[in-house]
Amino acid sequence: MGNIATIGASYCFLHIVCQLVSGQIRYAIPEELEHGAFVGNIAEDLRINMRELSARKFRLVSDDVKQYMEVNLENGNLFINERIDREQLCRQSSICSLHFQIALNDPIELHRVAVEILDVNDNSPRFEKDEFSLYISELIAPGARFALESAHDPDMGTNRIDIYQISPNEHFGIKMQSMRDGSKSAELVLEKPLDREQQSTFQLVLSAIDGGIPPTSGTVRIFITVVDGNDNAPIFDREIYKAQVVENVAKDTLVIKVNAADLDEGSNADLTYSFTNHVSKINRELFTLDPQTGEIRVQGKVDFEESRVCDLYVQAVDNAPPGLSGRCKVVVDIIDINDNAPELVVTLVSSNVREDVPPGTVIALMSVTDLDSGEYGEVRCQVPGNIPFKLENPLRNNYKLITSDFLDRETTSLYNISMSAWDGGSPPLSTSKTILVSVTDINDNAPQFTQSSYNVYLMENNTPGASIFTVTALDVDLDRDGQVSYSILENPFQEFATSVYVTINSRNGNIYPLRSFDYEKLKAFQFQVQAQDAGSPSLSSTANVRVILLDQNDNAPVIVSPLTWNNSATVEIVSESVYPGYFFTKVIATDADSGQNARLSYQLLGAFEPSPFTVGLRSGVIRATRRLLDEDIIVERLVICVKDSGQPSLSSTATIFFSILFNVTENSLEISDQPRQLGYFSHINRYLIIILGSTSFLFFLTIIFLVVLKFKQGRNFAEKRDSPICCCKGGNSNDASNPRPAAAFNYTGPGQPEGYRYTVCLSPESSKSDFLFLKPCNATLPFNDLGNRDTWQ
Repeated sequence: MGNIATIGASYCFLHIVCQLVSGQIRYAIPEELEHGAFVGNIAEDLRINMRELSARKFRLVSDDVKQYMEVNLENGNLFINERIDREQLCRQSSICSLHFQIALNDPIELHRVAVEILDVNDNSPRFEKDEFSLYISELIAPGARFALESAHDPDMGTNRIDIYQISPNEHFGIKMQSMRDGSKSAELVLEKPLDREQQSTFQLVLSAIDGGIPPTSGTVRIFITVVDGNDNAPIFDREIYKAQVVENVAKDTLVIKVNAADLDEGSNADLTYSFTNHVSKINRELFTLDPQTGEIRVQGKVDFEESRVCDLYVQAVDNAPPGLSGRCKVVVDIIDINDNAPELVVTLVSSNVREDVPPGTVIALMSVTDLDSGEYGEVRCQVPGNIPFKLENPLRNNYKLITSDFLDRETTSLYNISMSAWDGGSPPLSTSKTILVSVTDINDNAPQFTQSSYNVYLMENNTPGASIFTVTALDVDLDRDGQVSYSILENPFQEFATSVYVTINSRNGNIYPLRSFDYEKLKAFQFQVQAQDAGSPSLSSTANVRVILLDQNDNAPVIVSPLTWNNSATVEIVSESVYPGYFFTKVIATDADSGQNARLSYQLLGAFEPSPFTVGLRSGVIRATRRLLDEDIIVERLVICVKDSGQPSLSSTATIFFSILFNVTENSLEISDQPRQLGYFSHINRYLIIILGSTSFLFFLTIIFLVVLKFKQGRNFAEKRDSPICCCKGGNSNDASNPRPAAAFNYTGPGQPEGYRYTVCLSPESSKSDFLFLKPCNATLPFNDLGNRDTWQ
C-alpha cells in the first residue's frame, strides 16, 4: 500500500487534454485516484459558459453500470466519482479507456469524451509458489536450459516484469524470452559442468523485477539436485506448433497433438507431457493436455472477444531419473464467429416533442457496439421509412435520431419508433429497441364551422329568447387550444346593429332572437358568427348566417277602392245604361302578407237570387248579370267579402250601396210631386244625405272650373252650351266627335293598376234641377268597350 500511495502521489496532477477533434475530448489519468480527484474542466474545453451547464441540462451519458466520473455543474470540473482499478476494468488490454458522452440542450449538442486510464505500478511481480525443485543430471553439457516458473504482474506497459535475476553462483545463469503478449519468461541456463561428487545440491533465489518507478519485485527459491545417468533429453518434432480453433467450439474438441522422441531406451524413453509453468492459469482452464498422447483438447469456453490467441508451452519429460525434458510452443489462434448481436444504448433526449419543432430536431442519442471483429463487428442502424424521423451518424457507432419532416399532432399524436441494428455476419445478427415519442399540441388549427354559411328559416311573430338555430365549429386541437367560444361580429357597413336582433350562446353556439320579427317590415337579415379558440395567440374563423323570415297569415285584407267610410261606399248608376256584363266598379284590396297569404278572393255575401250583380272571384270587378228592371229597388246593398288564402284564412268586408237612377233629369219634377212611401224614404235617408253632399261638392268644383274656362274660350262657350252633354268615363275632350267643354277629374285608388277618369258636364236641363249627377256615357261609346275587356268572373 505504501507503493500505491507513492505512485498515486506522483500521478495525482497528471491529466492530458487534447484538442476537440470531430466532437471528441480526450483525457488521460492514472488509475487508483481517490474520490474527487480532478480530471479536467469540461466547460473550458468545450468553451461553454459556467452558467450554461445547468440551463442547458448538462448531463453525462455512459454505457457503464458504474458511474466512474461526475461533473461539478458549479465550476465545470470533471472529477473521480469512484476509484478506478485498471487491471479490473480492462484486464490485460494494452489500452484502457472510459468512454461516455456529454449531452446539452438548447441547442442540442453531443460530445464524446474518452478518458484513458494510465497504468501505475501498483502490483508487484508474484510467483505462484514460494519454492520449486529441479533435478539436473551431471551429464548435461553446459548450455542446457531449464524452464523456470514465470512470475505474474497484472500491470501493463513499463510496469510489467522487466528482468529476471538469479542469485550469484558459478554454474547457472538466466536467459529471458519475450512472449507475443509482451510478457517475459526466464530459463535457467547451465553455464559450467556439474559434478555431483563436488556439489550435489544448489539453493538459488530467482527474482522478477518490473519496470516501474520505483521498481517492485517478487522472488522464489529454487532447489537444484544433481543426479547421475540419463543423458538424452526428449526432443519434439518441431519447436512451434500452430493451430486454429473456432470460438464457442464444443468441449473435448481436439485442437492439436504434439509429439516428442527420446533416444534413450527403456524407461528413459517413456515420456510424460505437461504444460510448463509459463502457461497462464486462464489458458490452463481453456485447454487440457493428455500426459500420455500429447493431445490438446478444449475444456472451457473459448471466446474470441476474451482472447484472440493462446500461447501454450508444452514439455515432455522422460521417466528416468532425474527426468530430462524437452519443450515446444503451441500457438492457438482463435477464429471469430458472428456470435454477438449488436447492443443498442438509447438515451432519450425528450419523449415529448412539440408539433412545431423544425426538421433536424434531436429526439434521442444512440450508441451501438458489437464485440465481434471484422465485418461481424460492422453495424448498421435504421428506423422505419414511413415516419418523419431519421438517423444521422455523426461519429462511428453513434447515431442521432432527428425529425426529418414537420410533425402534426392532429394526424399522428404518438410514434412508436423501432430502431434496428444488424451486423455484417451471414446470417446477420440484429437487435432492436423501441421508444415512444409523444407529439404535444400547439394551437395551429383554427375552429372550423361545419358550413361556411347557414340559412335559418324563422316564422314571423316568433317568441323572443327561444333558440332558433345552433352553429357548430370544431377545433381539432387539445385542451384550451380546442375550446371554442362563439360571438357575433358587427358589420360597420350594415344599417342596423345585429346585437339588436339576435344574440348567441358563447359556449354552445345557440342563436336566440331578442325580439319578435314582423315579416312585413323585415324579410331577411344577415350577420357573421365568429368561432374563437382559447389558445395563445387565439385563432378564429367566421361563418355567415342568413335569417330568412317566413310569412305568417297575420294581416287581414284591406279594401282600398272604392273609398269607404265606416266600411261602406256609394255608387250611383243609371238604369238605362246597364246591360249584362256592364262594369259598375272594381273592388281593390291589398294584403300586407305575401304568397298564398296575400292571394285574395272576392265574393258577395247575403245577395238575393237572382241578383243583378256579380263580382269576379280574383279580379274584384263588379258587373251586371242582367238589365235593371223597374221593380228593382232604388238602392241596392252589396256586402263584399275579401278573403286571403292563408291558413287560417283572414277576411274583410265592405258594404257598397248602388243607387239606381231612373231617368232622373226628365222626370225629376214628376217624381218630386208624387208622394213617396214613408218607410222606403226612411230606409235610404242617410244614404241620400251622403250622395247629396258629395254631389254638391262636385257641383261647386264644376262652377269654379267653368268660370276659368269662360275667360279662356270667350264667346265660343255661349254658342256651345245648348249642345247635349254627357258624363263619361274615360272620355277625351279633344276628340272631334265630342267638341263640348268638359271638366275632367282623375281618380286612382291605392293599389289600382290604372286610373278612372270622370268628365263632368253641364246639361241644358241643369237649370231645372237642384242636383247634378254623374252619368256614364252611352254603352256604344268606344271607351266603355275598354271596360268590357276586364275579366268578368
